[in-house]
Amino acid sequence: MNPSCNLFIVGPTGAGKTSIGRRLAEHYGLNFVDLDQEIERQCGVPVSTVFEIEGEVGFRQRESQLLEECSRRRGVVLATGAGAVLDPANRRLLAERGYVLWLQATLELQLERLAQDRQRPLLAGGDRATRLQAMAQQRTPLYQEIADLVIPGVHEQVHAASARSILLIDQSWQRQQAA
Repeated sequence: MNPSCNLFIVGPTGAGKTSIGRRLAEHYGLNFVDLDQEIERQCGVPVSTVFEIEGEVGFRQRESQLLEECSRRRGVVLATGAGAVLDPANRRLLAERGYVLWLQATLELQLERLAQDRQRPLLAGGDRATRLQAMAQQRTPLYQEIADLVIPGVHEQVHAASARSILLIDQSWQRQQAA
């Protein structure tokens, strides 16, 4: 039923892109790719180490290169990093090469899900709430710009969130086919 051969997932840190993406890939019979995990696989080190050595600029260059490569594939569910949308070229690739899902998450939900996470370099040190709010202010319009479908963030288990996402995706695709 998918009008596109690819499903791309964007959204803030802690929205569930990887967890839900895996379940969507399984449901739709597609391959799953997590862009941050691809960067780690290619570099042989965690994303945090890439940030330490190359800074955010170096990381974003790697991210863009891999996004270009991975988005050319057919039949994938691709979970992007939260900041992949910062680059206009990345947004163009996502919009042109797949059906873009925007997983939303409230600040409270992000803080809860990320409470024990110490691996995300952009959240290291300082006030996480303030950092997440600043990221949301910058990135929300960019997610909105390319989203084919918005999945509102709700406090629920991954299984329930995945089932709700599948329902919303299927309804959206049915509306597109009927139009």
